[in-house]
Amino acid sequence: MNYKILNTIEFPSDLKKCNSEELIQLSKELRHFIINIVATKTGHLGSSLGVIELTIALHYVYNTPKDILLWDVGHQAYVHKILTGRKSIFNTNRQFGGISGFPKISESEYDSFGTGHSSTSISAILGMAIASRIKKEIKEHIAIIGDASIASGMAFEALNHAGATDNNITVILNDNAIGIDPSVGALKEYLTNVKNKCSDRDNIFEALNFKYFGPIDGHNLKLVISTLKKLKKIKGPKFLHIVTTKGKGLKQAEENQITYHAPGKFNPKTGDIDKKNSAKLPPKFQDVFGLTLLELANHNEKIVGITPAMPTGSSLKYMMDAFPNRAFDVGIAEQHAVTLSAGMASQGLIPFCTIYSTFLQRAFDQIIHDVALQKLPVIFCVDRAGLVGEDGPTHHGAFDLSYLNCIPNLIIFAPRDEIELRNIIYTAQLGLNQPIAIRYPRGRGRILDWKQPFKSIHIGKGEQLTKGSKIAVISIGTIAKNVNDAIILTNRQSEIAHFDIKFLKPLDEDILHLIFKDFKSIITIEDNSIIGGLATSISSFASKNNYKNIIHSLGIPDDFIEHGTNEELQNLIGLSPEKIAAKIKSVY
Repeated sequence: MNYKILNTIEFPSDLKKCNSEELIQLSKELRHFIINIVATKTGHLGSSLGVIELTIALHYVYNTPKDILLWDVGHQAYVHKILTGRKSIFNTNRQFGGISGFPKISESEYDSFGTGHSSTSISAILGMAIASRIKKEIKEHIAIIGDASIASGMAFEALNHAGATDNNITVILNDNAIGIDPSVGALKEYLTNVKNKCSDRDNIFEALNFKYFGPIDGHNLKLVISTLKKLKKIKGPKFLHIVTTKGKGLKQAEENQITYHAPGKFNPKTGDIDKKNSAKLPPKFQDVFGLTLLELANHNEKIVGITPAMPTGSSLKYMMDAFPNRAFDVGIAEQHAVTLSAGMASQGLIPFCTIYSTFLQRAFDQIIHDVALQKLPVIFCVDRAGLVGEDGPTHHGAFDLSYLNCIPNLIIFAPRDEIELRNIIYTAQLGLNQPIAIRYPRGRGRILDWKQPFKSIHIGKGEQLTKGSKIAVISIGTIAKNVNDAIILTNRQSEIAHFDIKFLKPLDEDILHLIFKDFKSIITIEDNSIIGGLATSISSFASKNNYKNIIHSLGIPDDFIEHGTNEELQNLIGLSPEKIAAKIKSVY
């Protein structure tokens, strides 16, 4: 396609020179541009295709960056980035050293607030509006939020506050009936009825003191522009309800919105996803969880599954399809998911609450107050633990070992491979008298024949993987594979003993006493923050027992790690096999 209009656009000021027909042509060119880059570089596709007209209209009507736009989550901000000076480097999106896949306050003055997690936009934009009032600045404040995100508790807390003020904010609801998976819950049903003009109830947003407009067609560019111009003249809290189609403009993305949220590489002309290698691959850890849980649920009627808006990503979908009355997608509601699980556990059910590591952070108080304090045996399946690659610092599971480690009554386990994940799930459902957190990474394992007969795992027991005479390496979780490869790279296998501690809590103190008595130099290795996790626990053990051994620690440094492939990031922070091998050699 000839980018006749897009080639003339670098910043929003250039948009204002276009007439309405040129803006419509620009929307077509942007779709083609995004499809062609994401097809080869990968990224979040459907969300941005759905807001092209809205993004053009926003930058056309408002005086950005003085007027503030805030994109909730940020999956849908690709068009925004292209129109705000980053078109020429958009091909570096989510690449190591390139631009972020989410709005990032340090990247551009047009990115007024960093996002990545959902439902933060209304709180932040209200804070900005209050700041403008205090500073006597006249500007517009606009938050764009999806129908899945607005159902979250934090969004309603902000709506509740904003509606009781006369601050000048505009909340735009981008209603496409889907987040990553389809939206769920009573609010979704209400919005559907509003769109279909069959709601006989009072408008919920007007009841919260917002001036409500819509719903309008979010792909009718002229209508969106004229509506925004009207809203700009109205002061106080305003709410615009627009209806869009996720994946708009690419047939497959419209028809298969879950897959085309982030489809990987695909043919930009046909839209067909590139065929995977036909060779049999090891399973994804999420599938080991999902399929094992389904297998066990067939025999144990007390098992229930809970996820906050990630049934496909967590693979709880397998159980939801087989047992819809025992597996629940509660929407973007991590706090609710945890306390719901606690309620179930209190009544004798066996709840498996599966949440990504980075999102479990949002329910920290509920883990403490509603689960651990009462010693309720909730089973937390902490997916996407460790580095998660191109999604970057908002999504890395870098802190779960640290923030869980300080909570009493909680077992913390990290399986070394798929078989151990399968066996700990089996062990947990046999019955525990306290909660357990099981952390595992994004991506595939390495074992093809992983569906082995179940074996119970001894709680609190580690394992010696290899013998050695000079140095002890203690690892936890799947980083053991990198450690094993590193030991081979040193060519000193007979001198390096490798221990898998398995449980961060309770620590296997018997095996640790043996290690500290037999080895002068000890290296701890974890794919978690170096502060608060394995390194901290081993150092505390040594101090408590008055050991004077030399302890070296590798892990995620005290920093927010940028985006890139996991291999690039592991090499950056010293967790690649090569860097681990170099560290081991340096200890001699």
